[in-house]
Amino acid sequence: MSADPGPRVLGTETEFGITVRNQVDFNPVLASSLVINSYSGSSSRIQWSFEEETPGRDARGFGYEPPPTADYDAGLVNVVLTNGARFYVDHAHPEYATPECVDAREAALHDKAGEVVLARAAAAATESLPEGLRLLIHKNNSDGKGNSYGAHENYLVPRSVPFADLVLHMTPFLVSRQIFTGAGKVGAENGRPAVEFQLSQRADFFEEEIGLETTLKRPIVNTRDEPHADPAKYRRLHVIIGDANLSEVQTFLKLGSASLVLAAIEAGALGDPIVLRRPVDAVWQVSHDPTLGATVELDDGSSATALAIQWLFFERVSKHVESAGGTDVDREVLRVWEEILIDLEADPARTSDRLDWAAKRFLLDGFRHRDTLAWGDPKMRLLDLQYHDVDPARGLYHRFVGSGRMQRLFTPREIETAVTHPPPGTRAYFRGACVAKYGHAIIAANWDSLLFDTGGASLKRVPMMEPLKGRRDLVAGLIDRSDTPADLIEALGGDHG
Repeated sequence: MSADPGPRVLGTETEFGITVRNQVDFNPVLASSLVINSYSGSSSRIQWSFEEETPGRDARGFGYEPPPTADYDAGLVNVVLTNGARFYVDHAHPEYATPECVDAREAALHDKAGEVVLARAAAAATESLPEGLRLLIHKNNSDGKGNSYGAHENYLVPRSVPFADLVLHMTPFLVSRQIFTGAGKVGAENGRPAVEFQLSQRADFFEEEIGLETTLKRPIVNTRDEPHADPAKYRRLHVIIGDANLSEVQTFLKLGSASLVLAAIEAGALGDPIVLRRPVDAVWQVSHDPTLGATVELDDGSSATALAIQWLFFERVSKHVESAGGTDVDREVLRVWEEILIDLEADPARTSDRLDWAAKRFLLDGFRHRDTLAWGDPKMRLLDLQYHDVDPARGLYHRFVGSGRMQRLFTPREIETAVTHPPPGTRAYFRGACVAKYGHAIIAANWDSLLFDTGGASLKRVPMMEPLKGRRDLVAGLIDRSDTPADLIEALGGDHG
């Protein structure tokens, strides 16, 4: 039996689509800044520190991407929330990065909380606009004009796991999982073959098997080696191939299945790899076939459907969980995974209460037949986009929820709590609690440190290199007893400057 590796630290980063209706000179950077500065939730405008970030470090040991530089006041377009999340402008989009979580259910909950934050921020920003203008936010991945923006996942893995093993096994998994991670999309982009409807919003934009880029020549496996933690102990698998999902069940399955596959890789329990002959082509080939009947070539000369590949992963992961043991969340992931694969195999339409792409397909087919619309009709693209509107009064996904056609995992109270409170089991608790109590004294922050002005001669930095420290059971009492930031620093052991 394999040793229990402990919780898997994970989270998501989502760039949201943004536009201002009826504004011809719309500037996405200014609009994104307005959204973030308009958010009235519990937060602090804290400068994000890039000093210790290393986006140019390549897991393969070569390559360099210059560190990010801000050509605007980062203090005005970066918010650290009391739930430990980061809300900021990135690539002319408002972006929400969840706090660090310890399992797929918690991460899916905080991903959903991000939608609430964006909806409230957009509503507040609209109030400041001239009459007749409306700011719209969409949780999607494509503007339909050749531009794609990301919905990234992050998984902390032991540094001891060879990166080559991650590439070998995660490539076929990430390519084939589109059958249950896609958000659905009308048409094709980026020079891919024409298609009426496809599974994924992102698939057409992937052009490399492996690489460091995230905005150009996007790779299936990203090699950015920036753990935001002790680099001798951890690496962070930065997954950029995946859609922004609204379905709670789908987000849970996306994060949970990837976590279980990683656990099996770490234990050496996945067996012989499934090698795709042309992985990049396979990405769009899988996405372009909502019947799920298309096959992709394997390196041994055979071929398989994405569904068949997912069944292989499910069976191998299930055996690993059975032999090594798993948590209740792990077992729930396996249950949902199996049910989704069974229903996809029988009839993809049966998943329209859990998968965004299937729900959207059901919606669009209804309008097509009712109004005799072609797939290329502008109304179809408008409906496609409106599915993703985060405004509960406008988004078509929210209509599915309201009518009981979409399964949910979380109660409104759970989501509301996640909007303002951090997860209890990671350093996000310390970050969020400090923002809530000492936000005025926090000068700068990043994932692995906070910089305080305690009123002394020098600033005090509190390092947080271990993601599983700083959790509630370790620091809540200390924060409660520390009336000032200076008291906190002293309680933590004195000078961290």
